[in-house]
Amino acid sequence: MFRITPGRRAILGVAVAAALTVSLSACGEESDTSTGAGTAPSAAADTSLADKVPADIKAAGKLVVGTDSTYAPSEFIDTDGKTVIGFDVDLFNAVGQKLGLTTEWQSATFDSIIPGVSTGKYTVGVSSFTINPDRLKEVNMISYFSAGTQWAAKTGSTLNPDDACGKKIAVQTATVQADDIAERSKKCTEAGKPKITIDQYQKQSDATNAVVTGKDEAMLADSPIVAYAVKQTNGQLALLGDIYDSAPYGYAVDKKQTEFADVIAEAVKALIADGTYKTILDKWGVGAGAITAPAVNPAA
Repeated sequence: MFRITPGRRAILGVAVAAALTVSLSACGEESDTSTGAGTAPSAAADTSLADKVPADIKAAGKLVVGTDSTYAPSEFIDTDGKTVIGFDVDLFNAVGQKLGLTTEWQSATFDSIIPGVSTGKYTVGVSSFTINPDRLKEVNMISYFSAGTQWAAKTGSTLNPDDACGKKIAVQTATVQADDIAERSKKCTEAGKPKITIDQYQKQSDATNAVVTGKDEAMLADSPIVAYAVKQTNGQLALLGDIYDSAPYGYAVDKKQTEFADVIAEAVKALIADGTYKTILDKWGVGAGAITAPAVNPAA
């Protein structure tokens, strides 16, 4: 397969769950552990970790979290049109609970979140950020999950992702997968084969729908998002091939908050140790992305 280093994650939804992503206007919503997808497990506060939280954050009592809530099942809008839910939300709420803090989730455009962390608008950015060198120059990042690229097509398709020359492929624009499929198409033409017809969409929900309706023959996106989309289509779509180019997702905190980044990593480790981490990932069907050793600013 043609391998490309993962970078910006896509902004995704799910075609058959489009109602969940219609409203992106949830700003300043206080979060609890109850979600539209079922009740999330709660985590007991760890006083030894809470004592390590920087004084200014502890005094505020809450973490203001910037997120792009268009990316099911990581973070997306519930059926009430305002509450942000998803596995990222459940997991980071549990991190906050470990630290004795509440969370306030604010929806934002993806590209505005890391700058917002740097200016202090958000305490933390939680939005399925792939850890990469460019982001590590701007913020501290704490690994908590691993995702790669996955393909999907109509159930019964025999399309081979490693030989998609001449096929019509759907992808969300301005993503690592758009770069991936463009590189694959280039390889096709260099080998004297037909180019790949690449249909780019502003929303992954539209890309998914293009495959469901037969307009396109397959799609590719981040692995947990594709797995969730396939599940939501109730058998219309199926996964193709293996996950590749796996890389860690990371929480983003300000460069000056290294001490706080360290305590977040400790909180994730505690959730792994007590089983809360696994329970949350399994609830959302993304257990394949579990990691065992969260770290601050891991090599990207």
